[in-house]
Amino acid sequence: MSIGRSAPAQAAVSELYQQHWAGLVRLAVLMVDDRQAAEDVVQEAFAELYRRWPLRGPDAALGYLRTAVVNRSRSVLRRRKVARLYIPPHQAPNASAESAAVLSEERSQVQQALQGLPRRTREVLVLRYYLDLAFAEIAQILGIGESSARATSSRGLAVLTERLEELR
Repeated sequence: MSIGRSAPAQAAVSELYQQHWAGLVRLAVLMVDDRQAAEDVVQEAFAELYRRWPLRGPDAALGYLRTAVVNRSRSVLRRRKVARLYIPPHQAPNASAESAAVLSEERSQVQQALQGLPRRTREVLVLRYYLDLAFAEIAQILGIGESSARATSSRGLAVLTERLEELR
């Protein structure tokens, strides 16, 4: 961290990092489907939080981080989409024996079905059912209306349920 920053800023951001890093990485993995890119997204969000410290209130930091992770994940997906126009899509290597043991078949099916949803729908569902956020928080993070968040969640959950039933 920067030498010019105050000790309270370093301590506050370090505490947030220790408490929320893993959850934010899981959120980003669900968005970008790549662990390394997800870790980069979260690291960049924390670095930006540190540069902007202090925020308007003590509770604003976690909301800022969630919004930053969602927005940076969108950027990763946009860059990926542009890159695919110029190079063939990357085929991910087969999962290792360890990761195959950790990830159950059902979880893999949910992730596959989730990745097939439109970006906004996937974001709403991940924020609602993974982070258990209220629709008002989801609306604020995504910059949409609360009723739009509710409707997107309802429609997305119906589509996700239908796709999972097809896989079984």
